[in-house]
Amino acid sequence: MSVSSSDIEKKQQYAGTSDSDPLRLVSFNVGQERFAVDILRVQEINRMMSLTQVPQSPPGVCGIINLRGRIVPVLDLRTRFGISVASETHESSRIIVVEVKGTTVGFIVDAVHEVLQIDQGIVEPMPSTSSTADSSYILGVAKLESALLILLDLDQLFTNESLQSMNSVNRAAA
Repeated sequence: MSVSSSDIEKKQQYAGTSDSDPLRLVSFNVGQERFAVDILRVQEINRMMSLTQVPQSPPGVCGIINLRGRIVPVLDLRTRFGISVASETHESSRIIVVEVKGTTVGFIVDAVHEVLQIDQGIVEPMPSTSSTADSSYILGVAKLESALLILLDLDQLFTNESLQSMNSVNRAAA
C-alpha cells in the first residue's frame, strides 16, 4: 500500500515534525481497540471522577467536571466510535484532557497504556475499503509487534459543530 503526499503531510502536521522524526503518542483502549493521540495535545490524564450531568446535553457528552476551577465537558469516545456504551466505568478508566481549537475537552477511555515513540514509517493509511466519512478522524494505523494502533486526529474527531455544542454545555453549567 502506498502512502500519498497528503498522508505524509497529515502525519507531519499531526506530530509537528519532519518525516524522519518519531511520533510521540499516548496510547489507550476504547472497548477492545487500541488508539493513540499526539502527546503534545494531551494536557493531563485523570482517574475517573464524578461527572455533573447537564440537562439536554448533546449526544456523547457524559457531563462536566470542575478541573481546578475550569469547567470541562467530558465525552464518551464509545459513543463517537459507535461502540456499545459501558454501563459503568472501571478502576482503569481515565479521562484524557486535551485542547482542541481553543476548547478544553475531556474524553473517557477504558485504560491508558503508555507513552510511546514510534517511527512514522510504520504508520499506514486506513485501507480504502474500511474508510468512510465517519472515519475522517483516523490518521492511520501503526503496526506494532503486539497490536495495531489507530492514530486519531483530534481536530477531526471533535468537529467545530461538536465543540460549539460543548461550549453551550459550559454556558448552561455556568
